[in-house]
Amino acid sequence: MVQGATLEHADKRVGSSAHMITTARVPADKPVRIAFSLNDSPDDTPPENTFPLAFPELEQQLQPLPPCHDSTESMEVFKQHCQIAEEYHEVKKEIALLEERKKELIARLEQAEKESMDAAQLAKEYAELTEENRTLKLAQTQCAEQLEKLRIQYQKRQGSS
Repeated sequence: MVQGATLEHADKRVGSSAHMITTARVPADKPVRIAFSLNDSPDDTPPENTFPLAFPELEQQLQPLPPCHDSTESMEVFKQHCQIAEEYHEVKKEIALLEERKKELIARLEQAEKESMDAAQLAKEYAELTEENRTLKLAQTQCAEQLEKLRIQYQKRQGSS
């Protein structure tokens, strides 16, 4: 083993077969990293699982495809695809939040409409009771006047007898 060589895991997942080696033959400020796999795949082809699903909530067909490491254009496309996938994920989260807010607002509207209908029913009932009260007061006044007339007539009869 080369003096000062260190073994690093390429990703933090348990059971990963990809590792990185930093060699001590180059200056310390510029380490050389060599990727290798412990399986039987050819050296020039990175294994399929080198890039884990970066967006587990994203549908499989929308996942960014692993780039070709030898092509800057491929790496740029991969970065763009990751950015687009992140934006897509954020938009989906925002849509879910807005849908939840919509449900809350619909529930509040339904409650307000119910209360409004209750208020309208109460207002109608109030108007009917007010009218009945007015009618009863008028009848009471008429009865009181009639009673007074009957008392006067009774007193006149008592006085004439």
